[in-house]
Amino acid sequence: MRTASKNPSEETAKPVLPGQVVLVLQGGGALGAYQVGVYEALHEAGIEPDWVIGTSIGAINGALIVGNPPEQRLERLHAFWESVAHSGAAMVSPPGFPKLANAWRNWMTIVSGIPSFFTPNPLALFGQQALVGIENAAYYSTAPLRNTLEQLVDLDYLNARHARLSLGAVKICSGEMVYFDSRKHPLTLDHIMASGAFPPAFPAVCVDGDYYWDGGIYSNTPLEAVLDDNPRHDSLIFTVDIWNPDGAKPESLWEVAAREKDIQYASRAHSHIARQKQIHHLRHVINELTKAIPEKQRASAEIKALAAWGCKTTMHVVRLVASTIEGEDQLKDIDFAPDHIRLRRDAGYADTKRMLDLAPWAQPVDPIEGVIIHDSPSGSAPPLAKGIDGFKGKTK
Repeated sequence: MRTASKNPSEETAKPVLPGQVVLVLQGGGALGAYQVGVYEALHEAGIEPDWVIGTSIGAINGALIVGNPPEQRLERLHAFWESVAHSGAAMVSPPGFPKLANAWRNWMTIVSGIPSFFTPNPLALFGQQALVGIENAAYYSTAPLRNTLEQLVDLDYLNARHARLSLGAVKICSGEMVYFDSRKHPLTLDHIMASGAFPPAFPAVCVDGDYYWDGGIYSNTPLEAVLDDNPRHDSLIFTVDIWNPDGAKPESLWEVAAREKDIQYASRAHSHIARQKQIHHLRHVINELTKAIPEKQRASAEIKALAAWGCKTTMHVVRLVASTIEGEDQLKDIDFAPDHIRLRRDAGYADTKRMLDLAPWAQPVDPIEGVIIHDSPSGSAPPLAKGIDGFKGKTK
């Protein structure tokens, strides 16, 4: 295991980067171990995020990062993931049944939970029709997770705004996507818990009188919150996708369920990025057209209002997409087996190291392009189409 005790500034000078560093983290339960490896590679390179935005397990990892000083972040991330690693009852797969041990561990997780994360809710035994109240209408209690986060997240440090943290959640009664943002108001454990309240497994969380569920059921890749931010800034955005939209043709009902889950929680990241790329391109077009207007007319209130739709910022979007590891199936998001956690973490580290070595954002770009896409060097991220609604944008 790589150690987390060293301060990266002692070994590596922080590289010159094209703007603020943003880390966008999907939800996906046990798959979130990949995000730990991504952060570890960034940390070793002397790159600390200025802004982390996440949902579900991405919100938890984000809080562990932003809610601790840089020199303690990896220690706290590893402490969390070691606490949720779940071996289950000791078992070795018999010959001819290579996946039986993993299936047994997953079954034990379903039946007994994970002591530091979630435990069975006895009220669920009354049945699905029992009116137990919104905060009890779930199969598990997440009280253990709250206790774990209390020990590992320094809320005072988080709210001192050394870095920005945004957490995606869904307001239950209106279906509205909301981002709890440390730039706008102090964040509490309730905000973190709300972003990870995945129904019907986990109960809703009340924040300021409203009840919330996991933001991943609405948008599991919250990149739009970064590109729509106001005011916008030049940015280097690492989007960490732990659900891979690409996959093999399913041949069984079990494989169909797994493939459906991948597609659902990839949350149309591909089309979202493509649309944001187009919108940002148009903002740059407006900015260039404004320059062609005579200076006297440009000073009018009407032209100024129209010109305000323009933008000069450049967003480099680095897409890191986790590949499937051997033995994964439709229950991979509850697969907290220690060896699989390690494999995912190592994959995130290796993918990010390769991207950092390439540093494609350091190459010259067309100034008319507002969003430049850099796909994972492993080739696991599908390339964006170059022609979208009649607009030909450049991809990297």
